[in-house]
Amino acid sequence: MEIFGVGLDHDEIGFGASLDQPFGARDERPGLLILADDIYLDDAAMLSQAAGLRLLGTVPLDQASTRLDVQIGCDIILCFCPTPDPMIERLLVQIETLALQNDMPVILVADLGTVDLAYACLRSERTQLLCRPGHTDLAAALLAAARQRPSGSLHEANRDNEGLRLQQLSDEVSRLARTLEALTLRPRHATPSFDLGPRISDEPSDYIGMPALEPIGSADKSADAAALEAAQVRDLLRARRLRDDFLPADLFADPAWDMLLDLLAARLEHERVSVSSLCIASAVPPTTALRWIRTLTEMGFVDRQADPHDGRRVFIALADHTAEALTRWFTASRRFLCA
Repeated sequence: MEIFGVGLDHDEIGFGASLDQPFGARDERPGLLILADDIYLDDAAMLSQAAGLRLLGTVPLDQASTRLDVQIGCDIILCFCPTPDPMIERLLVQIETLALQNDMPVILVADLGTVDLAYACLRSERTQLLCRPGHTDLAAALLAAARQRPSGSLHEANRDNEGLRLQQLSDEVSRLARTLEALTLRPRHATPSFDLGPRISDEPSDYIGMPALEPIGSADKSADAAALEAAQVRDLLRARRLRDDFLPADLFADPAWDMLLDLLAARLEHERVSVSSLCIASAVPPTTALRWIRTLTEMGFVDRQADPHDGRRVFIALADHTAEALTRWFTASRRFLCA
């Protein structure tokens, strides 16, 4: 059967979705629509099934906008956006609009070339942004989306008791674990598309801050703040990176601190930092970095700053009180750092 030119089997449209459901039984699983141009969509389909989702179909990106206009019964959208172009920008805006209107969970999978654009388009708190995710990250995002329910929905009104829900969650986690194991054991010629290198900091592109349009922060600086130089902050970051040459990097991963230090150096240099640059500076997988950026933003430690010349990009900057706290920390600890 074909819908909008996309070949779908019975499982994808909810008929005969599982062997334990009688023919014609209503399928209560959340409906997932995948938007992607990706030859490894089988991996995403397997993970979605393991997460307890009903796959509505997989739609090429050039047909995605039309499909979204007429799609019904969709509870979750999973969109892969590997390359930046105007079509992707319009699609992301459309997806986020639907997410807000329908209180719908969305998963956006970006690459380093599109993470700035995707981040700038984020509007819904229920949207998860991943960058080059591994199977585990994608599985966790699908499971989290599957467990979300709009407030006041029929699902909430008719939910089962707590023990049964926990058992269902346990079953879903078990299915995901088996699926991840199967994907891991597949032959080499079927290497997953979500493979990530050792660390994002190993990317060949150099991290640089964006020139600021004007000095960032207050014009009135204390003597202690004026005495602190960006080179001192960069030296501390280099020392932390040097540690990775002698001890396992994962043992001391501290992305929040690394990002705050990098943003402090950029502030002292009057530079702006893009989301992709900050992901690289964090020295952890980009999806992990994005989670920390979101956490730091929600906690008020950093601010989003729109690029006045390019609406497709958002800069990340230290909040004034965070910069002041970091500066005071450097002043208080200088005698130890310089010893």
